[in-house]
Amino acid sequence: MARKIDKIIIHCAATPEGRDIKMETIKSWHVKGNGWSDIGYHYVIELDGTIKEGRPMHRSGAHTKGHNANSIGVCYVGGIDKDKKPKDTRTEAQREAMDELIGSLSSGHKTATILGHNEFSAKACPSFDVAKEYGKINVPKKQPKKTKANETIH
Repeated sequence: MARKIDKIIIHCAATPEGRDIKMETIKSWHVKGNGWSDIGYHYVIELDGTIKEGRPMHRSGAHTKGHNANSIGVCYVGGIDKDKKPKDTRTEAQREAMDELIGSLSSGHKTATILGHNEFSAKACPSFDVAKEYGKINVPKKQPKKTKANETIH
């Protein structure tokens, strides 16, 4: 049975700007450190913009207490400055990857709302204004194939 997704929740890893943390490291924090069965996020966006799949989509995440059953958790590496203060540290590659991923997830879950973790918890995570950035997402639509006059597309 497929989960009914009504939220896409964006997180940051709360790692210092520029520190190249990999999805596998975050998974280790969650599994070995917290004793969880898997990484809590469904997707992690690394510094170079690589989108890594984490917890399988058919399973509830472990990223936002009380909202995991019907949500998708997306986390980007970064989110704090060198003094451990909240900061939007996304690289250009991460921004582009996040736009692509959120667009794709939104297209597949048309009624889902895009939210920041800070809307559910007294945290700065994800260290940027999700509503401002993704409140009115424009999901790319496939362009109709152009045809020559009197040509039929089959």
